[in-house]
Amino acid sequence: MGLLQDKFAKYDVPQQFMAKGVYPYFRTIDSHQDTEVMMDGRKVLMFGSNAYMGLTYDKRIIEAAKAATDKYGTGCAGSRLLNGTLDIHVELEKELAEFVGKDEALCFSTGFTVNEGVIPQLVGRGDYIICDDRDHASIVDGRRLSFATQLKYKHNDMEALEKELQRCEPDAVKLIVVDSVFSMEGDLANLPEIVRLKKKYNASIYVDEAHGIGVFGKEGRGVCDHFGVTDDVDLIMGTFSKSLASIGGFVAGDKEVINWLRHNARSYIFQASNTPAATAAAREALHIIRTEPERIKRLWDVTNYALKRFREAGFEIGETESPIIPLYVRDTDKTFTVTKLAFDEGIFINPVIPPACAPQDTLVRVALMATHTKEQVDYAVEKLTKCFKELDIIK
Repeated sequence: MGLLQDKFAKYDVPQQFMAKGVYPYFRTIDSHQDTEVMMDGRKVLMFGSNAYMGLTYDKRIIEAAKAATDKYGTGCAGSRLLNGTLDIHVELEKELAEFVGKDEALCFSTGFTVNEGVIPQLVGRGDYIICDDRDHASIVDGRRLSFATQLKYKHNDMEALEKELQRCEPDAVKLIVVDSVFSMEGDLANLPEIVRLKKKYNASIYVDEAHGIGVFGKEGRGVCDHFGVTDDVDLIMGTFSKSLASIGGFVAGDKEVINWLRHNARSYIFQASNTPAATAAAREALHIIRTEPERIKRLWDVTNYALKRFREAGFEIGETESPIIPLYVRDTDKTFTVTKLAFDEGIFINPVIPPACAPQDTLVRVALMATHTKEQVDYAVEKLTKCFKELDIIK
């Protein structure tokens, strides 16, 4: 065994939880994703998906993906910079830019690589990047790749953000990077106040709308639209892997900034283009969201119902304002155990432990789709209440 193997041979944390029978990761699904999925030969209620619009098995999207594969093939065999730009990539970028209210947009092969590639190209030596301490891992990795001075502020604490802005050189570029909807806790960034501080300190704002697109704002345009601050936000990022029922991501902003990124963002110019099928699927999903507002209404009807039911049942759900409902456990072992107990009752939920949260904030994450019914929510609340009481998490 070499030095590399020696370094990792003692890592056995997953095996410890496997031995206890509560290992919660890489569970195999044998069907398409909807409110019910097939796992281990039985139906399970899916409350762990980010497909907020419930479109991942929509026949129109499937047909769009098939048609694109028939026309263009299975892949582009190169980067967007060289031989991998298709007309549908360009068309989708134009539609996304108009949708989120910006000049231009760029499409990437994953949402993660948007943040990983864009953020380091926006700020460098002599600049500042300022992040909420609960920003997504892709933002964390993106800022780590930058040579800018990196500052963090306590989650949604606007006084803390202002103190960090006061530390910056007045004439330096100051980029505030924040999730619009925080993916584990479900609460919203205080964008109106962030915009106020931007103007006060001559900063710029980059908003990750991964969990906001399709959920908030007119026609699902996101939290920036919801708060009416689109014009004051410099760059808006989004992903295709949630409401848009595909894989990929985009960033949108002023044409001058996008021109720079188009020629310098490394995860754009050195990464293979998104597949024709994924591109066409995201585009069709966007069309459906914009023309079927009843989907967003259904999502919010079931979300508001679920929020009320979980609160009435005694769950601690924090400050969530979205279809993401955290059920706080505050103990890693119990978080894994309650995930297993819920699965045994036919409920798929996701455990959240460090580094996705602080050690004292472990939780299980319930996520809702427009296709969930109130009856499914009632069943989930009933069974999860039973599991939480069995572990003495709630009384």
